Amino acid sequence: MIELIGITKSYAKGNVKAVDDVTLTVKPGEIFGFLGPNGAGKTTTIKIIVGLLQPDFGSVRVAGSDMLKDTITVKRSIGFVPDQPQVYDRLTGSEYLNFLADVYEVPEKVRKERLEHLLQLFGIQDAVRDLVQSYSHGMKQKLVLTGALLHNPPVWIMDEPMVGLDPRSSFLLKDLMAEHCRQGYTVFFSTHILEVAERLCDRLAIINKGKIIACGTLDEINEHHEKETLENIFLELTE
Repeated sequence: MIELIGITKSYAKGNVKAVDDVTLTVKPGEIFGFLGPNGAGKTTTIKIIVGLLQPDFGSVRVAGSDMLKDTITVKRSIGFVPDQPQVYDRLTGSEYLNFLADVYEVPEKVRKERLEHLLQLFGIQDAVRDLVQSYSHGMKQKLVLTGALLHNPPVWIMDEPMVGLDPRSSFLLKDLMAEHCRQGYTVFFSTHILEVAERLCDRLAIINKGKIIACGTLDEINEHHEKETLENIFLELTE
């Protein structure tokens, strides 16, 4: 579902490599965790996958299509949740969601059914007519999640999606992620919550200073490190 080949992205006229020759394959039907300390290259990599940044070198394929050659097709197949819930503050929640539904050409009947389900699921059905500027951080996060899933994309790409969510919403999101993958689709998400990655992910990768330093199932990563928990392995590899 997601294939990165030799992705490299530099800043400061090539002096700083935010992403350095990253190669990854994320299979259909798996939840893939993307871990790393602050500034390791997680968000830059995610922005390249979803087409917000172009790599200096390398290629990106999502759901069988090349991001650079068939950008619109790829973006239609992605539900993206950024690391910050940046929403148009002067729109109501309903206006924002209908704007996204129009962009993705979701039919009226389908959007109504999906909106009712997702808004009730995340508990923001009573706030959807209010201006977004009145929302708390957690409510904005729920609104962004609803918008990302509204067009029922096969590939979910999420950058720290549980930050700001209350425990119930976080639990429900994890259930949604698991159900999505049981249908043969893909979830790729970054997180700093190592316990979540340990319990939820089929495979994971650890990035540090722009390079992938470990990739595989937890058991496969454990084979090379005599540590019992993902937290211990993570600290050993990144410090």
